[in-house]
Amino acid sequence: MSEFISHEQVVNAANFVRANITHNHRPAVGLILGSGLGALADAIESPETVATADVPHWPASTVQGHSGRLVIGSMGGQTALVLQGRTHFYEGYSMGHVTLPIRVMIELGIRTLIVTNAAGGLNPDYEPGDLMLISDHINFPGMAGNNPLRGPNDDSYGPRFPDMTAPYDAALRRLAHQVAAGAGFALREGVYAYVGGPSFETPAELRFLQRAGADAVGMSTAPEVVVARHAGVRVLGISTIANLALPDPKVGIIQTHQEVLEMSARAVPRLVAVASGVVGRLAEVA
Repeated sequence: MSEFISHEQVVNAANFVRANITHNHRPAVGLILGSGLGALADAIESPETVATADVPHWPASTVQGHSGRLVIGSMGGQTALVLQGRTHFYEGYSMGHVTLPIRVMIELGIRTLIVTNAAGGLNPDYEPGDLMLISDHINFPGMAGNNPLRGPNDDSYGPRFPDMTAPYDAALRRLAHQVAAGAGFALREGVYAYVGGPSFETPAELRFLQRAGADAVGMSTAPEVVVARHAGVRVLGISTIANLALPDPKVGIIQTHQEVLEMSARAVPRLVAVASGVVGRLAEVA
């Protein structure tokens, strides 16, 4: 299997999705749901679903908390396409395969992407359950050569050397803060560090990430954002702080994926409020 994804493969996958939904949906907004956040798809009205296992060339998620469905319907008056179950680089896929879902979303028509994840809090002011808007990211695998745009460039999506000075849209972040304030809670905002995983970080690695300026750390998101921005798609990133990534943990304290899932699930109602509120007011930042 080639590590690169062709335009033909993307089109085949998008055509399959179109052929397996009743209505002629053209989604304007895409949402990617992180670990434990799949319940956000329940906010979709009149949903239609497609199992990603049936979609040609689609990488299968093997991680607990990622169900593997596309949900298409209405959110906030917009047609939205929700991915329940992303795949990760650590599962053994190439970056091209990890980000194929973004290419398919773009082929189906999305121009705004809301990407969510469960992350470890590096900022000492954060608490588990906080929602952090991503203002920027540090893409460690990408900086080391594992960039999803490596290989032949598809000029139909974007340029060989795309600009990344503003990967996360400032107007969308301002709107998200307004929506959250209207719902009675505040959002954090900070820098997300993307690491390859699947092992959690060592204390020395966490101290390094803090000194590098990261407020949260996780094992997804940055490759998807790079591909979205390559195609000119606007991005809003939201991290659920599922646990504190402590550089100097107390003896006996360990991190588990189950802990991440449980805390993420508790944050879903506020995440739904932010995501649906932003989608419903997209016209304000058009």
